[in-house]
Amino acid sequence: MRLATRPSVLGAAALTALLSGCVSTGPTIGSKDAETVATGSAAGASAQHANTQLEKCDSPLGTAALVEETSAEWYRIFTTEYKLGSTTPVLRLLMQQSNCFVVVERGRAFQAMERERQIAGAGQARAGSNFGGGQMVAADYSITPEVLVSGRNTGGVGGALGGLGGGLGLVGAIAGGIRTNEAATMLTLIDNRSGVQIAASQGASKNTDFSLGGVLIGGGAGAGLGGYSNTPQGKVVVAAFTDAYNQMIRALRSYKAQQVQGQGLGTGGRLQVDGAPAPAPAPSKPAARTTTKKPAPASSGSTAPTK
Repeated sequence: MRLATRPSVLGAAALTALLSGCVSTGPTIGSKDAETVATGSAAGASAQHANTQLEKCDSPLGTAALVEETSAEWYRIFTTEYKLGSTTPVLRLLMQQSNCFVVVERGRAFQAMERERQIAGAGQARAGSNFGGGQMVAADYSITPEVLVSGRNTGGVGGALGGLGGGLGLVGAIAGGIRTNEAATMLTLIDNRSGVQIAASQGASKNTDFSLGGVLIGGGAGAGLGGYSNTPQGKVVVAAFTDAYNQMIRALRSYKAQQVQGQGLGTGGRLQVDGAPAPAPAPSKPAARTTTKKPAPASSGSTAPTK
């Protein structure tokens, strides 16, 4: 009788061990599991707990505004299928932590800024509110983010090993799987005064999720118990944007302005089309003006009267 019940005792003990970790916990302030690669905070030129792999600058290159194309197809997929929000908050954090750009607001908060100015302009704000004109900081550059590729389960293997233990019926099945999440992103930097593209960069990231099935207690070949622990796709996208941003800063360190030989930008170009008029010659510099000094008038001296 003892021998007959021993597998059941072992099975119950194994099941208890498996489920012992399944306990609920209260919320915590800060969690390594919930973090993305964009960590920490920024205030002015200082940053706290920034990712050590983030590229940094000794001083800003200029002011920049983020322009997210919300009408683009990638944005629709990003927000509807993946249930993810705007990409700009994390990019703003990266930009300020790096100290490579001073971020200026041109998004939804800009509407609130305009509303405050309307209130002040209507005379409804308190005296001394100082919402007069001439205080807005211009954006030297615009940075546009784009998600090129974002996919779950882009590759993987899985399998199950069942029926171990023979007559004991102790192990039902062990299931396992590996899945990969990938993302590729793009950043472009535009000079707002000329409309010229200054820089463009592409970033990528990938992670692998591992799934180990649970052990089912009972006779025969059982079914797997374990779930699948997916890394949120948003974390992969954030890592790809961080990579793209790092790539851009590295390129900007060796930036050299493009020049069209013989003429300035936008005056016709060097690739000619048949029948097109020749590009206008570069304007010649005006000749330096030469000024001739007029001779000073002779001074009329006074003579003493003669007696």
